Amino acid sequence: MSRRSRNSRAWRYVWGGIRRDADARALVLASESEEWNYDRLEYASDSDSEGDFSAVMVPPVPSAVPVTGESYCGCDSQAETSYNPRLRGFLQVKDCHCGEDDQDFDWVWDANSRSTATLLSCENRKVNFHSEYSCGTAAIRGSKELADGQHFWEIKMTSPVYGTDMMVGIGTSDVNLDKYRHTFCSLLGKDADSWGLSYTGLLHHKGDKMNFSSRFGQGSIIGVHLDTWHGTLTFFKNRKCIGVAATELQNKRFYPMACSTAAKSSMKVIRSCSAPTSLLYLCCARLRQLVPDCIDILDVLPLPPGLRHLLHNKLGWVLSLNCGTMEETPDGAEQSSRLPVPALAGPSSSESDSEGCSSDPEACQRKRCRWT
Repeated sequence: MSRRSRNSRAWRYVWGGIRRDADARALVLASESEEWNYDRLEYASDSDSEGDFSAVMVPPVPSAVPVTGESYCGCDSQAETSYNPRLRGFLQVKDCHCGEDDQDFDWVWDANSRSTATLLSCENRKVNFHSEYSCGTAAIRGSKELADGQHFWEIKMTSPVYGTDMMVGIGTSDVNLDKYRHTFCSLLGKDADSWGLSYTGLLHHKGDKMNFSSRFGQGSIIGVHLDTWHGTLTFFKNRKCIGVAATELQNKRFYPMACSTAAKSSMKVIRSCSAPTSLLYLCCARLRQLVPDCIDILDVLPLPPGLRHLLHNKLGWVLSLNCGTMEETPDGAEQSSRLPVPALAGPSSSESDSEGCSSDPEACQRKRCRWT
């Protein structure tokens, strides 16, 4: 009788372990699919480091596929197909700089307040998450605490958008950015100290989520406006107002934040502005409401060159936003969205200063989430 070699038994043990891991992984993915109620799973793993065990029969698992979202420009149409077995055939899009016109930034990403699975570049404006493979959730926050005044910033999705979640939002200093480094989750909005907008269109806060917008993907520009006067948080997508996400945020201090579970994902700060809630700001915001979006206010108004230069540098972000568009909700309904404008007299403002996306809690448009 021939004796079975030890090497043969060892290999059987290894392959058996691989089969058990694959079975367990398939069950986890199935449970995630049921939780999100998707007809088909658009992501399977946030890791791109699986080995190729062709000799092992494993259950079929859907691959991680980037979602198709609205891009700010058409540069994604110039994508060149380049198959990468580690990235499962992702499209490698040419480097796009559309919408990146700003030269001065009020803040950038903080090199001292980030997860270990992050890497900064472009003078700390671009953050890369999980540069090799992903085993959890990585997060980062801005270098400046947002105090009194008006704060606006834009983050551009510079990589394929996929995975458990990729989010943009705000949070207090109490948010632990490295808490879920070994867990795939929606970190922003998981507690009461943060709010996060997911690429799936869901708004997260206190562990709850609600439908807020359509999806966004690679090339999308997500804008965030924090109005500390009325305590409102407003999101924009591709420079069009989505809606007011939260109210009653006065007397709180926040940081801009972003997080991702996807391997080789990245985001870039392309604008970060701050301004006091002054009469100058109020006038510019009101002008943006009154003048049609297709008109450049600085071009049509007969302003002195010095004032035009000042407005362009200090409040150009207010005058350039598209604040009167129709945003289609996930249920198909269309609602008007307008730029939030602080009222001159605070909460007791006149109705004319509370139109559309107003910061007045009683007159705000549809997507008002009453989380506090």
